[in-house]
Amino acid sequence: MHTAKNLFSHRQYWAKRFGIAPVLPMSREEMYELGWDSCDIILVTGDAYVDHPSFGMAMIGRLLESQGFRVGILSQPNWQDKNAFMELGQPNLFFGITAGNMDSMVNRYTADRRLRNNDAYTPNGEAGKRPDRSVMVYSQRVREAYKGVPVIIGGIEASLRRIAHYDHWSGKVRKSVLPDSKADMLVYGNAERAITEIAHRLANGEAISDIKDVRGTAYMCKTAPQDWSIVNSTDVDKPGVIEQHPDPYEAQADCDKNKTETTNNKVVVQLDARRVKLDRDRTVLRLPSFEQVAGDKVLYAHASRVFHMETNPGNARALMQEHGQRTVWLNPPPIPLTTAEMDRLFEFPYTRQPHPSYGKAKLPAWEMIRFSINIMRGCFGGCTFCSITEHEGRIIQSRSEDSIINEIETIRDTVPGFTGNISDLGGPTANMYQLTCKSEKIESACRRLSCVYPDICKNLNTNHKPLINLYRRARNLKGIKKIFIASGLRYDLAVRSPEYVKELVQHHVGGYLKIAPEHTETGPLSKMMKPGIGSYDKFKEMFEKFSRQAGKEQYLIPYFISAHPGTTDEDMLNLALWLKKNKFRPDQVQAFLPTPLAIASAMYHTAKNPLKKVNRESERVSVVRGDKRRRLHKAFLRYHDAENWPMLRAALKRMGRSDLIGNGKQHLVPSWQPAGTGGRPEGARGYAAKKKQAAQDKRSGKKTATQSRRKPASKKRVISKGSSIRKKKHVHRK
Repeated sequence: MHTAKNLFSHRQYWAKRFGIAPVLPMSREEMYELGWDSCDIILVTGDAYVDHPSFGMAMIGRLLESQGFRVGILSQPNWQDKNAFMELGQPNLFFGITAGNMDSMVNRYTADRRLRNNDAYTPNGEAGKRPDRSVMVYSQRVREAYKGVPVIIGGIEASLRRIAHYDHWSGKVRKSVLPDSKADMLVYGNAERAITEIAHRLANGEAISDIKDVRGTAYMCKTAPQDWSIVNSTDVDKPGVIEQHPDPYEAQADCDKNKTETTNNKVVVQLDARRVKLDRDRTVLRLPSFEQVAGDKVLYAHASRVFHMETNPGNARALMQEHGQRTVWLNPPPIPLTTAEMDRLFEFPYTRQPHPSYGKAKLPAWEMIRFSINIMRGCFGGCTFCSITEHEGRIIQSRSEDSIINEIETIRDTVPGFTGNISDLGGPTANMYQLTCKSEKIESACRRLSCVYPDICKNLNTNHKPLINLYRRARNLKGIKKIFIASGLRYDLAVRSPEYVKELVQHHVGGYLKIAPEHTETGPLSKMMKPGIGSYDKFKEMFEKFSRQAGKEQYLIPYFISAHPGTTDEDMLNLALWLKKNKFRPDQVQAFLPTPLAIASAMYHTAKNPLKKVNRESERVSVVRGDKRRRLHKAFLRYHDAENWPMLRAALKRMGRSDLIGNGKQHLVPSWQPAGTGGRPEGARGYAAKKKQAAQDKRSGKKTATQSRRKPASKKRVISKGSSIRKKKHVHRK
């Protein structure tokens, strides 16, 4: 693994003399109170400003402050007015721009592209306080306000859009956010190393256009430097299945068997079966251009595959992708932080409160995490629908036990409203704390996209003892009543340590534990890179055993996903039958949302499988498109909801499974429909509507459609008011 300069070894900037700000200023008045005449760096965010380590802008702001810079925050500025971006004046060094902790499109729209009615990162949950594609819009307003000031974009929205990507909300492939935003530079992932180095180099007088060698950054250029070798990605992507740990660059061979050509004074190498060893630090992989991936789905899937195989900081090459006459250049991923560096990030003087300007307004996201603690970052699970690995990477970066304990004590002693309960000790995954590869050499050469799929890698350390010790020490602290674990649990790892499962179940579950099998069927699970349902069954057995031993009545709440690529209607039917057999009735279900850069999103867009070698004849993936079919898959998960029964009956008949319609325990849906459900005019609600319409027609003297078709009834046939309705309702319920 490459080494990196210590994050805190830079010489502090001269403005350190102003000291530490109680909170980073959001107005000129706050700046003047601190004695500042200007800001060195201004951070623009789509979130409310909460001075808490779980909010990205707060951590980056406090980090830059620790380096001696004066940092201001523009939180949720009015994107329709450039004057809102001039509130703090012109920064001396640069503007840093992010959409916030969430992608702005995911934040505002559901998987079915419907507007959400709230925003957890806005005071009082108010929706509409940030624009769609916030990074691009904020960058453009900053450019209008201050021409010539460097603009650096980052955060998860920028990370997931650093190359050409499928955009679910427009239904097409969009360019990298770099040319669209007109930013000078993009920092991707957890950008502490990159943003710190860039800030110091700008402060030392370097121009932003001259900073080209920082890992974890991307920028626009015309071509590769003179001394670099360019390798086309189509020459590299010949490794077969990813589980074989291929390294297409390390094979030794006679270079005479490789063809070379010169383009614009650059050496372009055409590899012959990967039989060449190039200088890794001076080789760039050329992905198919934006125009190519936008027009050819096979090339898009290929580019996605190559991109994901080049994400290990130990062996990743630089990437380039042409966008018209210019090129997006991606430097290799950043070197993960050490434990000591992670500890320092969480020791900054956070107030752990929203900015005072929000007064008594409620901030739902802060309310949820105010008593939770992040113990690690990164995830080696590799779930194809998840964006964590694209953003944080696969290498686990853990804090020390002492650092975590100190934070618990800080919450206990200083945070108003603390009642003794820590809501979570976790991160992207609850139980990957201090789990690493057994060999740094193997880790640096590895190209697997998951350390746990299709099986747990033999080189992975799965020892949960450090986490067990942390739990025990934390819950024994004075003033701590309960420590809950709310982060997602990787149960296929947990079952490797029965001691951990016992510790978790008997001390850290509040009656319910949420886990995510996601599906029961092999087809969709193989496209998710998730373990089979047998792992869930094994964990469930251990969970129930240890709950009984503790004398506690506790339940597992499994989460499932609908409409994921690779899922057929039959798969969803089998999942529904499994849910009914196990007496699960999910209230909330997750529909697949194609987020930019995710492997599953590439499957959704291309109907190809980038987990294997991609070509015209390679595996075709079943894709669930269209609102009607997506609703059906969601309806299978909520088979118990009467509103879904008409849709499910129609689907079961179409699938040749009418045997599952009936009123017995063996049936999935009943043959009858409750009054007022299913979107049909049957039942009390339907008859009430008919009755109301008939009364209105009678007053207006208008004949109903039924009356116009029938002959007037004789007086002998007149019956008491409402009796026919009661009779029909009685028959219906039979």
